[in-house]
Formats: sequence, C-alpha cells, structure tokens
Amino acid sequence: MATVTSKALARQAAAVTSATLYTVPASTTTVVTNILVVNTAGAPATFDLLLDDVSIANDVGIAANDTLSIDLKQVLATTKTIKGLASAITVNFHISGVEIV
Repeated sequence: MATVTSKALARQAAAVTSATLYTVPASTTTVVTNILVVNTAGAPATFDLLLDDVSIANDVGIAANDTLSIDLKQVLATTKTIKGLASAITVNFHISGVEIV
C-alpha cells in the first residue's frame, strides 16, 4: 500500500541563477500542490519556475512586498526537479506538495 506524506518541498530564498529547489526522491512520485512566491524587498522583482525543465512561470513580475500564490496539481516522477531563479535574492519560494512512496 502506498504511503502519502504532505510535505514542504522547498522553503528558500531564490538565487539569481537557475538552482534546483527540489528533486523527487528514488521510488517516489510527487504531486506539487501550491507555490508561494514572496518578494520581501521594497522594489519589484521577477522570477522563473520550471517543473521537469519545463517553464511554468517565465519572467513573472512580483510587486514590492507582495506574495503570489500558484495553486496547481502537477505530478513529478522519480528524479524530476523543480528549479527556480529570481532577479533578486529577496524573493522566496515556498513549495508544498505530497510525496507518494
């Protein structure tokens, strides 16, 4: 029988170059359910997000001191990744989902 675990997949500040935020563990399927992008700076910023190297957000603007919520249900198989970057390190990613083993 499968074990389903709700989990914070990533909680971190963005880098200004593409970085891996999460990799699906071996023998696991992950469903990404929600992504919060938070800009903690007093200036606007932009961000990119990729699931399995396919863009789901490209150069998306986020206002100063704002939060953007992305609700989705996307399945990632073993070894697939979530990658992201932003125009400033003041952008934070909070990614939630479910791991199925």
